[in-house]
Amino acid sequence: MNREMLMLVDAISREKNVERDVVFGAVEAALAQATKKIYAGAEVDIRVSVDRDSGDYETFRRWHVVPDEAGLQLPDAEILLFEAKEQIPDIEVDDYIEEPVESVPIGRIGAMAAKQVILQKIRDAEREMLLNDFMSRGDKIFVGTVKRMDKGDIIVESGRVEGRLRRSEMIPKENLRSGDRVRAMIMEVDLTLRGAPIILSRSAPEFMIELFRQEVPEIEQGLLEIKSCARDPGSRAKIAVLSHDKRVDPIGTCVGVRGTRVNGVTNELAGERVDIVLWSEDPAQFVIGALAPANVSSIVVDEERHAMDVVVDEENLAIAIGRGGQNVRLASDLTGWKINIMDAAESAQKQASETDTSRKLFMEKLDVDEEIADILIHEGFTSLEEVAYVPLQEMLEIESFDEDTVTELRTRAKDALLTMEIAKEENDGAVSQDLQDLEGLTPELITRLTEAGVHTRDDLADLAVDELTDITGQSEDEAKTLIMKAREHWFAGQE
Repeated sequence: MNREMLMLVDAISREKNVERDVVFGAVEAALAQATKKIYAGAEVDIRVSVDRDSGDYETFRRWHVVPDEAGLQLPDAEILLFEAKEQIPDIEVDDYIEEPVESVPIGRIGAMAAKQVILQKIRDAEREMLLNDFMSRGDKIFVGTVKRMDKGDIIVESGRVEGRLRRSEMIPKENLRSGDRVRAMIMEVDLTLRGAPIILSRSAPEFMIELFRQEVPEIEQGLLEIKSCARDPGSRAKIAVLSHDKRVDPIGTCVGVRGTRVNGVTNELAGERVDIVLWSEDPAQFVIGALAPANVSSIVVDEERHAMDVVVDEENLAIAIGRGGQNVRLASDLTGWKINIMDAAESAQKQASETDTSRKLFMEKLDVDEEIADILIHEGFTSLEEVAYVPLQEMLEIESFDEDTVTELRTRAKDALLTMEIAKEENDGAVSQDLQDLEGLTPELITRLTEAGVHTRDDLADLAVDELTDITGQSEDEAKTLIMKAREHWFAGQE
């Protein structure tokens, strides 16, 4: 029987063009699977070792050594470290203890079951070999033919390798049929998926970047670099480009003569229109470019919130926002900054509201009059932390303040911060975690809310806008936004 097994291994090895070791591994797996059936209902771990020359084989039951504190998750296949050390003193975690058990005769396995296991292992090995060969080529774009539909996904075939293009990764309204030629980005390889382990995408920003790389030789040569990309698949996209050679115009080079290069990308992506933006190290300049074709009047950068307030005139407001907010959304995705578009009137109103809030803060916490508060605001101070910890020399440069005034203001600011921190610690137990985690709430606002008896997110959500403005000193728009944010969880499941 052992001789017959060796002959079977050699025959399958030649027929399937795989290494003998792979076939032997399949035989060992089949024998191990058959042996496990003897231990009905138990999750045992069996290892079979077949001699490659004689065909003789041995069977072992084994236990995985796990840390004592982890406990046994699989009692039939695991052993705690302290127990294992009683048998083998120098054994370590993740080693195995083995015990020889009686081998199952090949004749009792059932020829058909053994053959199925062996052939499945061979198919898996062939599939892995084909996949490794394909991936070794280093292709980033998968080029193939639509083979079939599978639960809404499209299976694309390239040679003997298959990729899966999920519906969510297709370009909307794109109608692909069996036999169509398809190009898509290779996103990942998942060997646990049967049949089509290569996951593809036609909607990912990376796909557009790779298409430009193929259309524009200067990118491959390192003269140009695509820094980021944002897409509304099938509709519109923006890419940010940078030139590493002053002689090369990044936008013109990507567009190509009479638009040939950018049109090549657009045609592949079902007519998706592409805006090419000049990348800049200056975030504000980058955002201004990303909002094109809208013209920006002014821009205010808020580093702390990683956001920008962009002011445009009435004529450019609709262009900056775009249809359905598309232009500003893509610009935000491209730059990584939250962008708030507003006209001059809205900007002035917001600025006045922020000034009023800062004025009230300074007058209340620093115990100063309106004139001193306005001087601080005019000099760019917006928080108590800035007053307390900005370099002393910087404050001494304010013409309206002498050294005694500066020292007193800094002392009062530090005392106010300390008082607020103590109050916060005292109120932490009374403030619910969901309120503390609410986006847009600062420690100062939380303190004011708790002082007014608002301790939970629902408490905040129940407030009227005028009630919240009285408590926090915010503008009506800011209060309305905060209340709506607090109410979001009320409507979370209602689609």
